[in-house]
Amino acid sequence: MSVTYDRTHAAVPGAAGDAQEPGTAEVAGDADIAPVAALIADGARAAMLTALLDGRALAAGELARIAGVSAPTASSHLARLLDGGLVTVVKQGRHRYYRLAGPDVARTLEVLARISGRVAVRSLRQSRQARLLRDARSCYDHLAGRVGVELYDALVREGRLVEADGGCLLTADGADALAELDVDVEQVRRARRRFAPDCLDWLERRPHLGGALGAAVLDRLLAREWLVRGTVPRALRLTGPGREGLERTFGCKDLT
Repeated sequence: MSVTYDRTHAAVPGAAGDAQEPGTAEVAGDADIAPVAALIADGARAAMLTALLDGRALAAGELARIAGVSAPTASSHLARLLDGGLVTVVKQGRHRYYRLAGPDVARTLEVLARISGRVAVRSLRQSRQARLLRDARSCYDHLAGRVGVELYDALVREGRLVEADGGCLLTADGADALAELDVDVEQVRRARRRFAPDCLDWLERRPHLGGALGAAVLDRLLAREWLVRGTVPRALRLTGPGREGLERTFGCKDLT
């Protein structure tokens, strides 16, 4: 079996500094995570960040509605998130649209979701939203939920992805299958991010495909309208042609 290797780069620890006295609070090279943690810890800001997990840019007014706060309060929260480097802003005329600062922020939020409790479902509307998010949703810019997990499982089962420590290896058969979806694998490899890490789905508790390859796959699935976005933030709907296409192209068998 021919294997194309994932070109990921491991972080190289910095050289140790001078020895510290026992009991010293600060250690050279340690990251100061407290300010970032404090930004995420506020309920309204957490709701805004979660809404931005689908990778799209949203206006301040829409984020205010999602967080259940007034427009001035939302602006204050967004200014703090912007200063903290968790979001970026795009200006179009008089309008300002906010999005997550990048995949590292999205990955951090997903990890926090995995170790956090679930929000209690108290209405039919919340139950419907929960079902839609469990079926298929965007995890920043790649596919998560039951559909994303089944696609990952099918790629591994059919020998198109090989699971490895720290990322997945794409086989020649896998590259051919993705070419049928018009994914340019070589172009994806040139992206300045990890190629094909697995991403543990916080709802399914099983992996789906992340990284640059996962983003390229979701982009093509949306372009072909095998998946379409709905009115629920982050939720995606698998279409009839999408169900048939995923089964025919990748061997996904559990999408009913």
